[in-house]
Order: sequence, then C-alpha cells, then structure tokens
Amino acid sequence: MNTPIRSGTPDPFAPARLGPLHLRNRLIKSATFEGRTPDALVTDDLIDFHREVAAGGVAMSTVAYSAISPEGRTDRRQMWLRPEAAGGLTRLTDAIHDEGARAAAQLGHAGPVANSASNRAKALGPSRIPAPMGMSMTHALDVDDIAGLRAAFRRAARIAVDSGFDALEIHCGHNYLISCFLSPLLNRRRDAYGGSLINRARLAREVCESVRAEVGDSVAVWAKLNMFDGVGAVGAPPGRYRGFNVDEACAVAQLLESDGVLDAIEPTAGSSLLNPMYLFHGTAPRRAFADAFTGPMRWGLKAAGPVFLKHYAYRPGYLLPLARRLREAVDLPIILLGGITDRAGMDSALADGFDFLAMGRALLREPDLPQRIRADPSTASACIHCNLCMPTIYTRTTCPLREDASTSTDRYDIDRGFRE
Repeated sequence: MNTPIRSGTPDPFAPARLGPLHLRNRLIKSATFEGRTPDALVTDDLIDFHREVAAGGVAMSTVAYSAISPEGRTDRRQMWLRPEAAGGLTRLTDAIHDEGARAAAQLGHAGPVANSASNRAKALGPSRIPAPMGMSMTHALDVDDIAGLRAAFRRAARIAVDSGFDALEIHCGHNYLISCFLSPLLNRRRDAYGGSLINRARLAREVCESVRAEVGDSVAVWAKLNMFDGVGAVGAPPGRYRGFNVDEACAVAQLLESDGVLDAIEPTAGSSLLNPMYLFHGTAPRRAFADAFTGPMRWGLKAAGPVFLKHYAYRPGYLLPLARRLREAVDLPIILLGGITDRAGMDSALADGFDFLAMGRALLREPDLPQRIRADPSTASACIHCNLCMPTIYTRTTCPLREDASTSTDRYDIDRGFRE
C-alpha cells in the first residue's frame, strides 16, 4: 500500500458513479453474513444493522447471502428471496435510503456450502462432491437444473429490485455454486459446463446475462469473483495446480466484460468449502469455531482446525497483489476488498486505479468508521483482525469487542478468543 498519491487521484469521500447509480462516496459495505434472519425473513434486527452502517457514512450497504432458492441457503435460518420476503425487504431498503445510502442485495446459491440437513433439501454442485455442512454429497445439476437455476436468479433479482434495491451483486466466489463451476478441482463435468475455462465460465456468464435481462439498466449489477480459491500455490505451474487461480480469474473477468452486462467486478478470494481463512487474513480462532457447532462438526473442527482454518498474517490491503492483476486485465470498475480500513489505504488503492472500496469486519466493530475517517484522516480502525466475529455468524453476527466494551486485548488468546 505504498503507491504515491498522483494528481487527480479520486477523493474516496467525493461523489461517484457506479453504473446508473450516483453514490455519495466510493465506500461500500461489503456483504458479510448478518445472521439476523431466524425465520428466513427480514427482521427489525437486520434493518437496524444496515441502518446503522448506512448512517455511519458508506455510500451503499450490501445485504449478504440473499439466497435465490430454499436449497441455496447455508442453512434454513438464512433469508431467501420469495414473494413473502418482499414486505420486509422494502422496509429494509427504505431504512437504508432514509440514511442517504444505496442498498445492494447479494444474490447467490450456496451450492456445496449449503447445509442439506438443515434445509431439508439436497445441496447442489457441478459434480458429485462432498457437502460437509450437511454431512452429505451434492446432487450434480443436469442441463434442465441449470435452466431452472438461471430462472431462479431472475426471479430473485426481480423481487429484490421491486423491493427497492439499487444494486445486485452476483456471488461468484468462495466455492459457492457458481464458483464451484469455475473451479477445475470441483467441476468434473464433461459437457458444455465443464472442462475448458470457457465451459466452466458458462454458468457465471449466463447468470449475469439473465439477471441483467430481468432488471434492465436501472440498477447496478456486479459480480463478486474469486481470484484464488486458496488451494495450492498462487504461482504454481498449471500442471501442478488444479484450483481456480488468478490467471483464470483474469480470463473470466475479460469474458464477463466482453458480455457487456456488468457495471463492476469485486475481486475476492478463499473458499468456504476448502480454505475460508484465505479471505479473512488475521487470527484463525479455531476453538471458537469448533465451539459454535455441536456433534460431529465440533469434533471435526477440533481435529482438523489447523488444516482447515489456516492462519494468514494480516496486513493492510492484503488482496492487492492479486487484485492488481485483475485491475490490469479489464477496464470495468473494480471494487477493492480486503484490509481497507484507513484513509492512507483508501488513497493508495484509488491511486492504484481501483474505483470503489469495500469494508467488512472493520464496520462490525465501528459502523461509523467512514464518518470518523472523513472528519479526521488520521483515524485508525479499532479492528484487531482477531476474526472472533466469524464464529458468530451461526447465531447473530457481531464483533465481540464491540459488544463488551470492557473487554481488554490483554485477555486475548490467539486461538480461542478472550480469556475469562
């Protein structure tokens, strides 16, 4: 993050345009699962969460993991977009708009990350692969299933836009369903949706085209695209690397750009299925994760924690090395995610050619951080990247440090959390 600030570098707090939208600044609350929909519908708790973030100064707040279908949820408590949800969604977007911000919905299908036992429906995948949350195997989609999937994305997009959302994010990351199709490690198909990169990218392109065809040009549409699944080595030769990597991500981004249906791309990384901590650099709170589960999952995480929940040291702008590759590959606006928590990082990223900046964990700790940075550019984020917020997604997503103002970092344990 040492890029010198060039003359003409955009001010992160100046108005900007994303597709058809006029935004009050270049800061976007990224989609981080809120865990506040116990009946798979909008709650006052979810509305208050996004109202507070919008009041804190971002230009747009993204409602996370708005599943397109019931089997596409990570579990049955997750919201899915259907007519019954429209009333609550409208209240939610109204609350965000009342604070002067725009509202975005992340549309996605969890694929093999879905909990089939909780959802009481088969998890889906490009091939028959493990779906560990439900202790099951996925159902491999056939061509008719894929056509139904595209239709489900269209229906969900229509409900979201009719409920007041200004923007839609298509989730093509983290080895959720679309991301699984992109991965040569997880996609073992031999038809038009498997094998070559062109084939593996077909579903992502078709979904993005279907959503745009449904909603037209009145809303912004972007894709959240994995750059690296976190499996293998980023620079390993093709013959030794079987997961989705940054070279393929750049090629897919170029295909999506050539289709002319997206307003931006938000690069991300990591795999909720294989390597979740690659996105969340910082401490890997393994015991806290295990304690969030019961039964076999708890014991499995206790045993496999060091392998599945790896530690990646935090540094500001930690996704920049990969994201710069994507920035060079396409002309579409890029929404940079990953360790953007202060004014220096914002200015440096914009000087690097990125167009918008996404913030996640830091806003869990301090929803008003953007306002305070704007007022005082020397403001430092209070987030210590302990990742103790991550295990809370299974109950109600929160920052434990914020919930207990008396908590001292002197009592912090790198593996478990805060000592009694």
